[in-house]
Amino acid sequence: MNTRKIGNTAEEKACEYLKNKGYKIVERNFYTKFGEIDIIAFKDGVFHFIEVKSGKTFEPVFNITPVKLKRIIRSAEIYLKQNRIDSAFCIDAVIVKDGIDHLVNLTF
Repeated sequence: MNTRKIGNTAEEKACEYLKNKGYKIVERNFYTKFGEIDIIAFKDGVFHFIEVKSGKTFEPVFNITPVKLKRIIRSAEIYLKQNRIDSAFCIDAVIVKDGIDHLVNLTF
């Protein structure tokens, strides 16, 4: 299976997981010049900009570097500005490996 297909499958699993936890999926695959946000979701008055990572032979969370996090934050700010949203937000990661781990409010 190619990497795009693997990524799409992981994103589908992540969306189902989030929906089951009460998140509303607002948008998927939002692109800016800084990069892509895999999932934008909303819950309890907070927008969650979510990076989905998957892998079988390594720890996918290690692919979320400080540089990647800065790009996600810049993209999130663009999304909020374009949509005239003045709301709390955070950056999350959903790791799809043997199970699903949801890391909320990532920081450097």
